[in-house]
Amino acid sequence: MTQQTPPVRAHWTPARQRVFLAALVETGSIARSARAAGMSRSSAHALRNRLTGTPFDYAWSRALELHAARLADPFGPDPLAPRDPAAPRAPASAPVASQPRR
Repeated sequence: MTQQTPPVRAHWTPARQRVFLAALVETGSIARSARAAGMSRSSAHALRNRLTGTPFDYAWSRALELHAARLADPFGPDPLAPRDPAAPRAPASAPVASQPRR
Protein backbone atom coordinates (compact mmCIF):
# COMPACT_ATOMS: atom_id res chain seq x y z
CA MET A 1 0.00 0.00 0.00
CA THR A 2 1.33 3.43 -0.91
CA GLN A 3 1.03 6.28 1.48
CA GLN A 4 -0.59 9.41 0.11
CA THR A 5 0.83 12.78 0.99
CA PRO A 6 -1.62 15.35 2.29
CA PRO A 7 -2.41 18.26 -0.04
CA VAL A 8 -0.13 21.26 0.31
CA ARG A 9 -1.82 24.09 2.16
CA ALA A 10 -0.84 27.66 1.59
CA HIS A 11 0.49 29.55 4.61
CA TRP A 12 0.93 33.24 5.33
CA THR A 13 4.68 33.54 4.90
CA PRO A 14 6.43 36.86 5.58
CA ALA A 15 6.76 37.32 1.81
CA ARG A 16 3.00 36.83 1.31
CA GLN A 17 2.30 39.27 4.12
CA ARG A 18 4.46 41.89 2.37
CA VAL A 19 2.69 41.31 -0.95
CA PHE A 20 -0.68 41.59 0.80
CA LEU A 21 0.22 44.87 2.56
CA ALA A 22 1.66 46.43 -0.61
CA ALA A 23 -1.48 45.50 -2.54
CA LEU A 24 -3.65 46.83 0.29
CA VAL A 25 -2.06 50.28 0.00
CA GLU A 26 -2.70 50.26 -3.74
CA THR A 27 -6.21 48.79 -3.84
CA GLY A 28 -7.73 49.30 -0.39
CA SER A 29 -9.43 45.91 -0.95
CA ILE A 30 -8.78 43.02 1.42
CA ALA A 31 -10.14 40.50 -1.11
CA ARG A 32 -7.96 41.76 -3.99
CA SER A 33 -4.90 42.05 -1.77
CA ALA A 34 -5.34 38.52 -0.45
CA ARG A 35 -5.72 37.23 -4.00
CA ALA A 36 -2.51 39.03 -4.97
CA ALA A 37 -0.77 37.14 -2.17
CA GLY A 38 -2.32 33.84 -3.26
CA MET A 39 -4.56 33.64 -0.19
CA SER A 40 -8.25 34.11 0.62
CA ARG A 41 -10.00 37.08 2.18
CA SER A 42 -11.17 34.98 5.11
CA SER A 43 -7.64 33.73 5.81
CA ALA A 44 -6.40 37.34 5.76
CA HIS A 45 -8.95 38.32 8.39
CA ALA A 46 -8.09 35.21 10.44
CA LEU A 47 -4.40 36.15 10.28
CA ARG A 48 -5.11 39.69 11.43
CA ASN A 49 -7.25 38.40 14.30
CA ARG A 50 -4.48 36.01 15.31
CA LEU A 51 -1.85 38.76 15.12
CA THR A 52 -3.82 41.53 16.86
CA GLY A 53 -1.46 44.12 18.33
CA THR A 54 1.55 43.03 16.27
CA PRO A 55 3.41 45.02 13.59
CA PHE A 56 1.36 43.22 10.92
CA ASP A 57 -1.88 44.47 12.49
CA TYR A 58 -0.55 48.03 12.68
CA ALA A 59 0.77 47.84 9.09
CA TRP A 60 -2.69 46.70 7.92
CA SER A 61 -4.30 49.75 9.54
CA ARG A 62 -1.62 52.06 8.16
CA ALA A 63 -2.01 50.61 4.64
CA LEU A 64 -5.72 51.44 4.71
CA GLU A 65 -4.96 54.95 6.01
CA LEU A 66 -2.47 55.55 3.18
CA HIS A 67 -4.95 54.27 0.61
CA ALA A 68 -7.63 56.61 2.00
CA ALA A 69 -5.18 59.55 1.90
CA ARG A 70 -4.49 58.87 -1.77
CA LEU A 71 -8.21 58.76 -2.53
CA ALA A 72 -8.92 61.95 -0.58
CA ASP A 73 -6.56 64.03 -2.72
CA PRO A 74 -5.44 62.17 -5.86
CA PHE A 75 -3.51 65.21 -7.11
CA GLY A 76 -1.86 65.98 -3.79
CA PRO A 77 1.55 64.79 -2.69
CA ASP A 78 1.93 61.04 -2.53
CA PRO A 79 1.93 59.98 1.14
CA LEU A 80 4.37 57.19 0.27
CA ALA A 81 6.91 59.43 -1.44
CA PRO A 82 10.14 59.98 0.48
CA ARG A 83 10.27 63.36 2.15
CA ASP A 84 13.10 65.82 1.66
CA PRO A 85 14.06 66.94 5.18
CA ALA A 86 15.45 70.23 3.82
CA ALA A 87 12.22 71.16 2.01
CA PRO A 88 10.13 73.79 3.77
CA ARG A 89 6.77 72.59 5.00
CA ALA A 90 3.57 74.51 4.48
CA PRO A 91 1.59 75.20 7.64
CA ALA A 92 -1.31 72.81 8.20
CA SER A 93 -3.93 75.55 8.14
CA ALA A 94 -2.72 79.00 7.31
CA PRO A 95 -5.29 81.72 7.91
CA VAL A 96 -6.27 83.67 4.85
CA ALA A 97 -6.36 87.40 5.35
CA SER A 98 -9.45 88.92 3.84
CA GLN A 99 -9.20 92.36 2.35
CA PRO A 100 -12.07 94.82 2.53
CA ARG A 101 -13.96 95.36 -0.71
CA ARG A 102 -13.82 98.78 -2.29
